[in-house]
This record gives sequence, C-alpha cells and structure tokens, in this order.
Amino acid sequence: MMNVDAISPLDGRYNDKVSELNNIVSEYGLIRYRLFVEIEWFKLLFETHEFNLPKLSLTDINLLDNIVSNFDINECIKVKNIEKVTNHDVKAVEYYIKDKIKNNDKLNKNREFIHFACTSEDINNLSYALMLKEVKENILKNYIKLIMDKINHLSNEYRNIPMMCKTHGQPATPSTMGKEFYNVYYRLYRQYIQLINQEILGKINGAVGNYNAHVVSYPNIQWDRLAKYFVEDKLKLTFNPYTTQIEPHDYVAEIMDIVRRINIILIDFARDIWGYISFNYFKQKVVQGEVGSSTMPHKVNPIDFENCEGNLGLANSLAIHLAEKLPLSRFQRDLTDSTVQRNLGVVFGYSILAYSSLMKGLAKLEINVEALNHDLDNNWELLAEPIQTVMRKCGVENAYEKLKELTRGKKISQDEVKKFINSLDIDEVNKKSLLNLTPHNYIGLANKLY
Repeated sequence: MMNVDAISPLDGRYNDKVSELNNIVSEYGLIRYRLFVEIEWFKLLFETHEFNLPKLSLTDINLLDNIVSNFDINECIKVKNIEKVTNHDVKAVEYYIKDKIKNNDKLNKNREFIHFACTSEDINNLSYALMLKEVKENILKNYIKLIMDKINHLSNEYRNIPMMCKTHGQPATPSTMGKEFYNVYYRLYRQYIQLINQEILGKINGAVGNYNAHVVSYPNIQWDRLAKYFVEDKLKLTFNPYTTQIEPHDYVAEIMDIVRRINIILIDFARDIWGYISFNYFKQKVVQGEVGSSTMPHKVNPIDFENCEGNLGLANSLAIHLAEKLPLSRFQRDLTDSTVQRNLGVVFGYSILAYSSLMKGLAKLEINVEALNHDLDNNWELLAEPIQTVMRKCGVENAYEKLKELTRGKKISQDEVKKFINSLDIDEVNKKSLLNLTPHNYIGLANKLY
C-alpha cells in the first residue's frame, strides 16, 4: 500500500518502483552493514593468534553469522531503541551484538573485543562501502546494461532508416536513426566501463588513521597488514592505507561523477527522443486506459521521457553536492559528512526511477518512416554540401559561394538541384555521382560505422 503521508516521493508515490533499494540504502540497510562489519572484525580477532583468543567452534560462528542473516525490521527497531539511550548509532550496534551473545559463555567472556580498537568511522566507512558496492554491482550496473542493450538493439533495428538531422535546430546533413542511437550507446558504454572498474575503498585504522591505540595494546601485531587483509580479503573492498579518522570519500565522489555523467547522457537522449516524437518521427503505442490530458482526449504525451529527464535532474543535483562536499573535512574529522552520506540512496532512487521511465518509454516507440521520408523529400537543399564539395574537387571556382546563393535560407526542389548539377562544367563521372544523390541515400557511412 502506498505511503501517502511520506515526505519523499521515493518513499510514497514511487516506492514500488524503487523498492529494490529499500533493504540496501535505508537506515535498516546501513545498520545491517554495520552489524556485518562489526561481527566480521570480531571473528577475525579470534583467528589472529596474537590475541590469544580461544578457537571459535562452528556453533559460535553460526551464532555470530545468524545475527546478520536473521536481522529484520523488528531487530532493527531494537537497535534504534538502544540508540535512544546511547544517542550514538554505532555504539548502539555494539551493545546490540553484546546482548545477542550474552548466553554464549565463550563469546560473552570476550565481548570487549567487539568494536576493539575501532572508531565509529572504521565501521561506518566500511558499511557505506559495502552498501555502494551492492548498489553498483547488483542494481546500478544492471540498469545501465539494460538501457545500453535496448539502445543497441534499436540502433540495429533502425540501421538503414535515413533521417534528416538538425544542427542549430535547422535541417542538416542526413544520418540514419540507427546511427544516432548508436552514438548514445557508445557514450554510455564508456561510462559503464568506468563504473565497473571504479574502486570501492575502505579503511580500519583508528581515530586518526595511525593505529595509535592498536600499537599500545598489541605492539607486535602488524596492524596495517591486518587491516589490509580485513578490508580486501574479508570484505572484498580496496584498502586505503592513508587516511585521517575518515576514509576521505574521494571514491564516493568518483562514483557520483560517473552516475552524473551517465545521467547527463540520458537526459540528452531523452530530450532528443522527446523532440523526435514532436516531429512525428516516432509514434507512441497507445496503452488501453491511459489518459494523455484531462481536457484533450486525443493526446498521447511523451511523459516517460519527461519523467526520466525530471528525475535525472533531481538525482544529479544531489550527486553534485555529494561529490563536492564529501571529500571535504576539517583537519582530521568533522561531522558534516555524516548527515550528507545518508542521502546517497536518494541519488540512486531518483536515477533508477528515471531509468525505469526511460525503458518504459522506449518500449512504446514506433518509428514513423513516412514522417522521416517526408522531411527528406522536402529538403533537397541538404545536398548543397556534397555538391559544393565535389565542385571543389573538380576545381570549380567559388563552389561554396555558388551553392550558398542557390540554397541558403531557401526551399529548393529536386528539379532545381538536378538542373544545377547538369549545368556544372565537371566530368561526367562526378556529374553522374551527384545526379544519383538524394537526401535518402546521402548518409555517408552512417549504417556501416558500427
């Protein structure tokens, strides 16, 4: 049921469209990641012989692992209730775990090794890193790939359909609809590769990044190596060896910038498709029961592309702020990043909402070859470019100026173009080549470049 009193549309009107994010980027998701990090660190200490801790049995390990696997909304509320007392979200997680292991003698006896030598940011930065990794690898990447595949499919479907281009909004040299789609595919592909290769960094090195308390407690442990092992081998993240109290969030800014560039490309694409629909180059399949206007019954509006553009704009506005703000921190730590990071999910929410709208809109497109042909048939002045270029090749003086006089700002007919070509003092091979040109076949390598 829709939450009609939600402040954010992502939690109200559009929640069913972005619900796959709920368990990842929500408060519940963040606490679950914190639990996982705390428990994995606790387990690692038992595995590290310098701590002289007893060996964990399979029963002990299962108990710890089940704290995470059985963590649900009701358990999350228990953590939040502890936080009401502690007024500290990470400390609440530590106390929650201690309560969960109190009936296991071995674990309970060593409960002070939960959160051992950690600052809150050791837990938080790794929790957000795991959150971003899951969004990137299991959701975001899939949506972008889905869009790319759809655009690539349409580029092949429209490969041999010529269209009149528009530069500065004016009739210009023809292309094919397929090539124009492939331009977008290639732009997305470059960003997709960067998204896949983007590192997700993490650290676990104490209050100012130097393992100070660690060394005092256990001077013989190579703490930097243990931290690297934990971050890379246990959590499958990239270790950042040089930080202050916080992991500096540079990689988060990089992710935001990649997402923003992808979204900008898709805004550009959505606007172009919107324009092609307004030219009648595309029709939209009518969905039974839908209403296009409350007063104009005939309308089939390109609302999916408009919703896509609007929501990508919202996502990018916040992505810009996150990318600019998160790498900034006074001295070794201030708290301005904490409240800001909680909005990472909003960027993905509005992005995914937009991606879904775009896919819905693309599924309703029907190319209107008749309209495309009409514009090509009524714009023979498009051939001014190849005619003057061949004239230059053949040594005709003032070729550009002669075509400018013939065509600039004018509508000229096929007969006028043919008459002009026939009047040229050029060899028959080049003249025949020009006479065989039409706005339909003047497409260069558009259908062969991909």
